[in-house]
Amino acid sequence: MSAARDYGLGDDFEWPRPPEGGWTADDLDALPNLPPHTELIDGSLVFVSPQTSFHMRTIRLLDSVLLDQVPDEFDVYREFTVTLDRYNRPEPDVAVVRAGADTGPKDTRLLPEDVVLAVEVVSEDSVARDRDTKPRKYAAAGIPHFWRVEQNEGLPVVYVYELDPATHAYGMAGIHHDKLTLTVPFPIDIDLTAINRRR
Repeated sequence: MSAARDYGLGDDFEWPRPPEGGWTADDLDALPNLPPHTELIDGSLVFVSPQTSFHMRTIRLLDSVLLDQVPDEFDVYREFTVTLDRYNRPEPDVAVVRAGADTGPKDTRLLPEDVVLAVEVVSEDSVARDRDTKPRKYAAAGIPHFWRVEQNEGLPVVYVYELDPATHAYGMAGIHHDKLTLTVPFPIDIDLTAINRRR
């Protein structure tokens, strides 16, 4: 089976060939027929594998609880790209953003100065990106909070990081099993064991 067909594309589909120097953040909106949730990392297109149920349920849990608890000055986005610089436009699984970041219904991306928290749920094909590449890039872009979520016996474990303004790197602020209770960037209380609840 061809790789194009794996992504639901026809056999006659041709993968885009990168220009000299790599793709740019603006190219991501103009390229036709890209698979959903394509990201741009260091000028290269990154295609994601099919989503696991753990990944979907964790995103759903975090998205819904954060929406319930977020103050009025913030909003919650899921699976929406952030233009970090000319050659990097990753798509956090969940992001908390300043409410004024939404400039209209045709927006396709956020700017890093509008993002307060970026969350990545680790998948088998994204371990290196979610543990190393993306956190470094989010920190360099000045995003103040980052969560990395990993699976342990079917439940999410949340690794919480805060930006150190002196080093422009993330420092570990805690590892949370079963329950996530934080005071920053706003009061947050999440029952991580509720991953399989529908309401």
